[in-house]
Parts: sequence; C-alpha cells; structure tokens
Amino acid sequence: MSAYCFWDNIEVSDPAKLEEYKERVLPIVEKFGGRYLILGGRSDVVEGNWPLSFPIVIEFPNMDVAHRWYQSEDYADLKALRQSASKANAIFIEGIQNTE
Repeated sequence: MSAYCFWDNIEVSDPAKLEEYKERVLPIVEKFGGRYLILGGRSDVVEGNWPLSFPIVIEFPNMDVAHRWYQSEDYADLKALRQSASKANAIFIEGIQNTE
C-alpha cells in the first residue's frame, strides 16, 4: 500500500536555503523509491477551513519506506536545512493508489 508524505510550507524564512534544499533533495527521494506528485500550485478549499500555503505530496512504495527516508542519514542534513529555512505542517498518509 502506497504512502504519501504531505507537506504544507506555511512560512519561508530563508529562501536561499530552501532553494538549496530543492536542488539537492530529489536524488535522495528517488533513492528510496519516492516521487513527487504535487509541488505547489493553486488549491481551492471546497469544505471547511483549510488554508494551504504551498502543498507538496511525495509518494513512496509504503509507509515503512517513507519513514526510513525521513529518518535516514542520507536525508538528515537536508531535513535540518529545510527546517532551518521554513516552517511546515507534515503528515504521512497510507493509502491505495487508484490504477484506473
């Protein structure tokens, strides 16, 4: 069952650091079998109160792999860089990919 890492960057304090993060993170995500599905873009709230600033969704093969990526030594320095450059909300969601 696929796992989806959902981020919303709610505040960027250092755009240069965040740009460095974006330039370096893709190979590490791919090393763990991940792929970006959403990277920013317009969002329209149709129910409730859910203001998104900059949504990001990364798909991984399963929840275990997603957590291994997030906790890996490969990602540790980049995670610290991202966290020093921005504030975000983040969750991991397990779900079935629609293949139709």
